Amino acid sequence: MKRVLEGLQPKRVFEIFEDLTKIPHGSGNLQQISDYCVNFAKNLGLEVRQDEFLNVVIVKEASKGYPSDKTVMMQGHIDMVCEKNQDNPINMEKEPLNIGIDGDWIHANGTTLGGDDGIAVAYALAILEDTTLEHPRLEVVLTTDEETGMDGAMGLDVSDLKAEYMINVDSEREGEILTSCAGGNKTKTHLPIQREVMVGEVAELTIRGLKGGHSGDQIHTGRANSNLLLGRVLHELLPLGIQVVSLEGGLKDNAIPREAQAEFVIPTNQVEATKEIVERICKEVQSEFAVTDPDVMISIWMQGISEKKVMTQESTNRSVGYLFHVINGIQTMSFEIEHLVESSLNLGVMRTTEDEVTYTHAIRSSKATLKAFITKKVVDLAKVFGGVAETKGDYPAWEYKKDSTLRTLFVEKYEQLTGKKPEVCAIHAGLECGLFAEKMPYLDMVSIGPDMQGIHTPEERLHISSTKRVYEYLLLVLKDFYQYCK
Repeated sequence: MKRVLEGLQPKRVFEIFEDLTKIPHGSGNLQQISDYCVNFAKNLGLEVRQDEFLNVVIVKEASKGYPSDKTVMMQGHIDMVCEKNQDNPINMEKEPLNIGIDGDWIHANGTTLGGDDGIAVAYALAILEDTTLEHPRLEVVLTTDEETGMDGAMGLDVSDLKAEYMINVDSEREGEILTSCAGGNKTKTHLPIQREVMVGEVAELTIRGLKGGHSGDQIHTGRANSNLLLGRVLHELLPLGIQVVSLEGGLKDNAIPREAQAEFVIPTNQVEATKEIVERICKEVQSEFAVTDPDVMISIWMQGISEKKVMTQESTNRSVGYLFHVINGIQTMSFEIEHLVESSLNLGVMRTTEDEVTYTHAIRSSKATLKAFITKKVVDLAKVFGGVAETKGDYPAWEYKKDSTLRTLFVEKYEQLTGKKPEVCAIHAGLECGLFAEKMPYLDMVSIGPDMQGIHTPEERLHISSTKRVYEYLLLVLKDFYQYCK
């Protein structure tokens, strides 16, 4: 069968990347892709280990004639964020992605693509396979569940790793050399609810048409959060006596949610007032987000009079009140690095069961004290509304190092290849570099990657020409590594 990416260069990079898109590998569903990487290494006769977290470590000795007393780690993660359009029937836990080419971009039809971070895996495996390259001793470290808390990197045993230098390939902009990133955690509020039976007009309120995006990389863009918009509308409807059945929104805590919906029951004499409020707020929101989310739509459907098991009025007030009052978005900007978001949080996922509503926040900060402060505010707000909050997956920031031989090498090789200076910068998104810095404080690290757009959304795209250029950049760095890092 002809490959979709056939004819693209570098040939093996795109062949391997296409293989990865055929293997379901959302966070938490990684046995198959981890085994693929292990078998790839075994078929090359390379040293490989797979741990209980399904992390994969592959070792390739230095090429013939290359000094072997220095080791470089190439690092990326094998999981992807699985997001899809609501009308897409694909089962991303079992089915391959439907990928295509649009000009100079690769995309997946109606789903995320997994360029984040499948391209790192494709680069690394292609380099391991190519016996013609000049390179130092390599340790390829492919971690798991990065997108849901960096569990793989947290659990990784590094005692047998010899690397003093690390190239993380988990950036989305060619020409950027990342040198620090935010730390973060996942804080989840559990708000208990009670239910009763109510007869009235059953309604469904939906938020649609938002762009969404990565909650670290795009938090500064001013894009709307569907969960917060839902809370805004419902809070205005509370005086009418509505009682909520369910609140649902978002798919991943680290993605700005694009869609949300609520089912609730309206007293029969308040139907027209409800419609008027929804219509008014829809117009307000469309005006407010005309630039950042021009396609936002707030809609309500009346389902007719029926008997429903709803939240009590008290539970409705608490669940909507939390949603309306919770802090979200950028909290502080850095005064040390221009234009850098210093701290933020994102209410990414909201779910309702029979007896509780849960709200999951991704909290990020380049300062540990601010991360703790924001987390405490969420925990205290949960208590105010009768709930409790738990924090998991805490990971440290990656702090900037004033002196970095590896950074100097990457800067000079980029200028050699392009005639332009790269941008050396920090990002608000979290990278596994912070965990590696904590476990291996002597590591000299950078993070790079090819151009991607729309990561963590069905609009995700990987730039073909940029992928080729960044691969050539990597090969040049590895070839000349020993000239700088003796």
